[in-house]
Amino acid sequence: MRKIRYHKEMGMYLPDDVRPQNKGYGEAGASWRKRAVKGFNAPSGSSHEDIDFNNYTLRQRSRMLYMAAPVATSAIKTNRTNVVGVGLRLKSRIDREVLGLTPEQAEEWQKTTEREFNLWAKDKRACDATGMNNFYGLQQLALVSWLLSGDCIGLIKQYPVTRLLPYSLRVHLIESDRIATPGGYGSGGSVTYTTGRNPDNGNTIYDGVEVDSNGMVVAYHIRSNYPFELGAPTTTWARVLAYQEHTGLPNVLHIIDTERPDQYRGVSYLAQVIEPLLQIRRYTESELMAAVVESFYTAFIKTEAPTDENPFNQTDPDVPGEPKGPNDYSMGPGQVNVMAPGESVEFANPTHPNGSFDKFVAAISAQVGAALEVPADLLLKQFNSSYSASRAALLEAWKAFKMRREWLADDFCRPCYEVWMSEAVARGRIYAPGFFDNPTIRAAYLGSEWLGPSQGQLDPVKEITAEILACSEGFSTHEQSTIRLNGGQWDANVEQLQRENEKLGGNAPDPHQNGSGSGGPQQPQEGEEPAEGDNNPHSPENARRRGAEALRGLIISEQIKQSIQGGTANESTT
Repeated sequence: MRKIRYHKEMGMYLPDDVRPQNKGYGEAGASWRKRAVKGFNAPSGSSHEDIDFNNYTLRQRSRMLYMAAPVATSAIKTNRTNVVGVGLRLKSRIDREVLGLTPEQAEEWQKTTEREFNLWAKDKRACDATGMNNFYGLQQLALVSWLLSGDCIGLIKQYPVTRLLPYSLRVHLIESDRIATPGGYGSGGSVTYTTGRNPDNGNTIYDGVEVDSNGMVVAYHIRSNYPFELGAPTTTWARVLAYQEHTGLPNVLHIIDTERPDQYRGVSYLAQVIEPLLQIRRYTESELMAAVVESFYTAFIKTEAPTDENPFNQTDPDVPGEPKGPNDYSMGPGQVNVMAPGESVEFANPTHPNGSFDKFVAAISAQVGAALEVPADLLLKQFNSSYSASRAALLEAWKAFKMRREWLADDFCRPCYEVWMSEAVARGRIYAPGFFDNPTIRAAYLGSEWLGPSQGQLDPVKEITAEILACSEGFSTHEQSTIRLNGGQWDANVEQLQRENEKLGGNAPDPHQNGSGSGGPQQPQEGEEPAEGDNNPHSPENARRRGAEALRGLIISEQIKQSIQGGTANESTT
């Protein structure tokens, strides 16, 4: 007869002849007999069990750390400043070949559209349903809410049109907590039971997000108030379709970064580092309090005489109603306490400030920064490394910033732009023939880039030199280099430079300024002798060629210095 015994590691009853044997990963990370991992019990369920059931707690803790832990505040605000900054600006990029437009016509259409969009985006009354932020302020709010809460919800609303507000489109951002499974639809009354079912159509609801049998999001369930809000009226629920039935335009903007398949709600940006951030905060508070106590000069007097007759510490009469207790002692600058007979005070004698405090915080911050994709140099705003190390850290951080910027543009900016464009074309304020008839033409008109703050330069001379050389060799365009260097607009810069050069004497702009790069030899002025051929120093072509050669020589010489000195050239003086 087969003996069945309880298998402690597997947590089940198994016959002796079918007890599992360690093979493959069973001898590695999945081993249940190695001491290193024997006690590593790591239960995991579906994305809804692992994420939705715990989101309420994660949001509360992340928000509290943002409000009370400096490192967490830095992580969120560093992302806000670099991803959005003062706002992601629209740069229309239509596909003129599909639309059959000339370069001049395409440029004129794009400028007109950008000007018309700013009419809506810059006025907080025109774009925000609450009237608190313009479109660029909404971007900042959406990003911070997304990072803290895991996702952010924007509702598309329509308001009456006025003479000064020609568009009805409004965006209403709400807390992610207000998207939840309605009471009675879920599997329990607790906030952790987030999965339910719509009794009207049988669709499953995952923490307020309703999906059909194919897993496609079809609607959102929205509370009328924040959960457990004090003084709030009775909660009512609204079911909002994800997309309009007739136009297909979005009704709900869901800004989210998913990490698992079948995931419909986001996870807080700080979720993986909540524990170390909390411990850093506690450690910092302890060190701060210890340093403050250490700075006090407090005296304790022992005496056999009656303590109620000693004049110490009696500069002011006792406040009525606040008698001093028999064991009430305090510490402070110059504080003197008279102790009762037989009492004594003993203190530990720690040395503060702790010499290892900075190293410990920096080490933990480095791990936190690695998880958040923000290097410790940038997280703590301490750039004490060499130029090459600081630049490498900045470049690594900007990979994450650009990625989140594109996600924000895809989930928030471009959907808003599409809804706005549809209204602008329908009202006749933007001329876009075929916009509603052909999806290919529609997509061609909706092409856009969203430009935010530039990366900045640690060494402007080196980085601007590299951009000029890249433009001269065709590796980059003037417009791309301008965006990378300062986030500006090259076309506007050229026009401004032309006007400035005219005011400075009517001379033609420098070839690097007007972007020609091949203006050909200049004609000699009246009374001047023409210079000979290629040696003419006033020729724009010669100026461009000599500038490129000088830049190449500068970069090659710098590379030679770094090779000779082991890559540390000029780092000590940078």
